[in-house]
Amino acid sequence: MTATETTTSLTEFYVGVALACGSSLFIGASFVFKKKGLLNLSVRAGDGGYGYLKEPMWWAGLLLMASGEAANFTAYAFAPASLVTPLGALSVIVAALLASYFLKERLNLIGKVGCSLCVVGSTVIVIHSPEEQQVTTMAELAQKLIDPGFIVYVCLVAIVSLVMIFYYAPKMGQQNVLIYIIICSVVGSLSVMGCKAIGLAIVQTIHGQNQFVNWLTYFFIVQLTVCICIQMIYLNKALDTFNTSVVTPIYYVFFTTFVIIASAILYKEWGNMDVKDVLGNLCGFLTVVGGIFLLNAFRDMNISWRDISSATKKTTDTSEPSESHNETHQLLENDREDRLFGHSSASNSISRGSI
Repeated sequence: MTATETTTSLTEFYVGVALACGSSLFIGASFVFKKKGLLNLSVRAGDGGYGYLKEPMWWAGLLLMASGEAANFTAYAFAPASLVTPLGALSVIVAALLASYFLKERLNLIGKVGCSLCVVGSTVIVIHSPEEQQVTTMAELAQKLIDPGFIVYVCLVAIVSLVMIFYYAPKMGQQNVLIYIIICSVVGSLSVMGCKAIGLAIVQTIHGQNQFVNWLTYFFIVQLTVCICIQMIYLNKALDTFNTSVVTPIYYVFFTTFVIIASAILYKEWGNMDVKDVLGNLCGFLTVVGGIFLLNAFRDMNISWRDISSATKKTTDTSEPSESHNETHQLLENDREDRLFGHSSASNSISRGSI
């Protein structure tokens, strides 16, 4: 590799990193902007209202999210996926910080630990997940789309989404954040596949092979539009019903996981995984499960570092009287032994004097 090629490669790498970081900033901020707009509604999105379409703050959040997704999509053209995808975890931190400042939402200490575990676990999953095969033409992609494994996955996504939307969401959506998040995530995994297909069509068109005469391109445009609309509806319901600091990390974890699963099935790279990658995926998954449990099980508890410090201090204070009591008891024991041995020595002296 020449010096010019090395410089170009480094430039592209840094451009990819900048785009990925900017994407996380935009997406993290979009959660807070949309939540701010939803709070101004008289009929809540969680109750089926669509008044947020008239809220400028909500539209600002939508534009931020669109910009972030566009930047994230472009970043994959410049930097490795193993770098770009984990950087998406920064959106969780951005959303949590902005929510605490602008929305006055508080996340307790256990929630922060759970959030950290979610980010770490999902990052481990991404690092150890197989890389996608390179698909350079729409014809190659069309062949992969009719693979039985991917068709089964699409059918499962459709069934799970319909059951969640029409059965579980009306009954449990207001009590369990996972209902709305699962809908967004499984549908979102297909929207990412649509984004990749449209990006491929644009690249081929730029290189002189017009793909906008290909019916498959328009199929993906319609599919992407439908998937994004479903994602936006149920993501708004989740944000309107639950704390932003809880929705953001859980959505990130589930969305990233289902995107990895969809990509792995479509591009068939799991057969080439090493044992260490399999173990890495299992460890990452278990870490994510632990983080989600902490986020949900203890989110209503008011626990902070101050509470832990106070509890530690109380433990120390209660242990001091015990230590004092032990010292007093030891002194009494020593005094009793001295008296006993003293009496015994006196008796021995008398006995010797008698003799």
